Amino acid sequence: MDACPFCSSAGGEIVWEDGLCRVIRVGGPEGEAFPGFCRVVWRGHVAEMTDLDLADRRHAMNVVFAVETALRALAAPDKINLAALGNMVPHLHWHVIPRWRDDSRFPAPIWAGADPERKSAVAPRRSAPATPALRVAIAAALAEESGGA
Repeated sequence: MDACPFCSSAGGEIVWEDGLCRVIRVGGPEGEAFPGFCRVVWRGHVAEMTDLDLADRRHAMNVVFAVETALRALAAPDKINLAALGNMVPHLHWHVIPRWRDDSRFPAPIWAGADPERKSAVAPRRSAPATPALRVAIAAALAEESGGA
């Protein structure tokens, strides 16, 4: 796919990576509105989880779970949303999105329009976890998942 943003670039700031996938921090307005928002991006251009063999599926999900674990520990959100849509970019990637009850779209998905009543309310300013801390937390969660190996 010529125009695939995940094949032609990193797709964001790389927080963690291995030979199969990478974790990127989402920037821009989405990253500001949802501090800590990350994507787990599969390296090869495949569209669906079932395009991967079983071991690769497990690995992808272990990385998603590790990112969720790290964000819960570092950002203390009220909820984490996990999504693998791929409708706009059919390259396998998972969104790992910290959510707070007072964010502009809660409880709706982040892709829904902001609730005007919530938009007028000032939500507390939150900071995204620092990249080095997030990197360490992801690696620790993956090590724990694999039994310390």
